Amino acid sequence: MTWIKRIGFFLLTNILIMTTISIVTTLMGSMGFSIRAFGLDLTQLIVFCLMWGMAGSFISLLLSKMMAKWTMGVKIIDPKQASSHEMEIYRRVQSLAQRAHLPMPEVGIYESPEVNAFATGPSKSSALVAVSTGLLNRMNTQELEGVLAHELSHIANGDMVTLTLIQGVVNSFAMFISRIIAYVASNAVKEEMAHIVRIAVTILLDIVFSILGSMAVAYFSRQREFRADAGGAKLAGRESMISALESLRQMVEMPEDPRGEALASFKISSKKGGFLSLFATHPALEERILALKQMR
Repeated sequence: MTWIKRIGFFLLTNILIMTTISIVTTLMGSMGFSIRAFGLDLTQLIVFCLMWGMAGSFISLLLSKMMAKWTMGVKIIDPKQASSHEMEIYRRVQSLAQRAHLPMPEVGIYESPEVNAFATGPSKSSALVAVSTGLLNRMNTQELEGVLAHELSHIANGDMVTLTLIQGVVNSFAMFISRIIAYVASNAVKEEMAHIVRIAVTILLDIVFSILGSMAVAYFSRQREFRADAGGAKLAGRESMISALESLRQMVEMPEDPRGEALASFKISSKKGGFLSLFATHPALEERILALKQMR
């Protein structure tokens, strides 16, 4: 699997949105520049970059739950029509949500051989928790409890919104720097080529800086995983959380659903090694287990 498929739906979608914003604003005749006799109007440029940078990130957030359902084929559990097995999962999430003082999220199941689960949604009151059939078939009750508690902790901690804000700052910084460099590059060529160079360099650097910025977002995501593990331990018990992670560690050779790369930031685990670990949304399972064992 190529690395571009592994940077996560949130990050990949964000890059596509950023590129679209650059193209659309170009066609509208505005790249965030105010060319004056003495150069750029930096104040206007900063406002432009903050506005569009944050907008791209929040669009990703608002679309996250809908896209998750569509991409993964999540079947939402309806308590009025659910089977006994589905109701057991629903009630476990309901019980954990009550302990965490959260509104009841939507609960879903998706067909996949991977052993995983994820939480997403634009807010605590509009969240989704989904588990794979692979996880339900391979994990026992205690391990399932730990996984669900971890995902609900993501919701309780507001991790989706936190990562959105971080991504928004990264977007804004990327747009600002790319436009400064594009302006300098356009001044280094003939006047008739300046406009084309400015547009091409801006769009190219928006993409490049968005990819580089995703490393910073991934770092913060890894820190949030430790916090979600700790929250899961408080909700379901430390042993349940450790048991779930130990089970995942033993299944390291299990397949990953290629559709799931789209939601890597919000899953219980993710696989990456070497240089790609810089883009990893999750710490190594061994590190997470050790952190839980050392937790007071």
